[in-house]
Amino acid sequence: MQQKHEFDVAPLPSHTTWWLWIPMLVAIGAAVAAISMDSHTPPPVAAWLVVPFVLLVGIVLTLALRRRQIALDNRTLLVRATFYSKTLPVEAIDVDKARVLSLEEHTDLAPMLKTNGFSLPGFKAGHFRLRNLGKAFCLVTDRTRVLTLPLRDGGMVLLSPARPADLLARLRELAAPTPHR
Repeated sequence: MQQKHEFDVAPLPSHTTWWLWIPMLVAIGAAVAAISMDSHTPPPVAAWLVVPFVLLVGIVLTLALRRRQIALDNRTLLVRATFYSKTLPVEAIDVDKARVLSLEEHTDLAPMLKTNGFSLPGFKAGHFRLRNLGKAFCLVTDRTRVLTLPLRDGGMVLLSPARPADLLARLRELAAPTPHR
């Protein structure tokens, strides 16, 4: 019986968090400016709740951005990406067609339309339609080294492990038929 083995996820680009926080800070600044405008009546108390609410949303999204995991538990691939998770038995993956490639070169496999996911420049997590209109579950933090895992049901999983070849080798090892004794 095997134990759970985790694979490091490729780090996020340094600018990704800024794409989350700059709009939050602009919203806070706009709210404070609107509240403090010269007026004959004081702003309602609810107006002051905008600032802590936006801060809370930013904190929750920042914490979600940190939830990234790729693991193999026995013969099951576990992927956790922000608010989303995917659990697949190795048998559901067409390992013979799995590849490590660059989405910069293979643009037909790039996530294009978010159907239920979390997306920032340099980061895609959750369910997406690809440029080729296929469906994919994504945890992409590095577009230059993506492990593409075609599923036997027609879907796909796109992952950015720090060492994609190691994960692919382990999946191929698990998918290989075992000799009977």
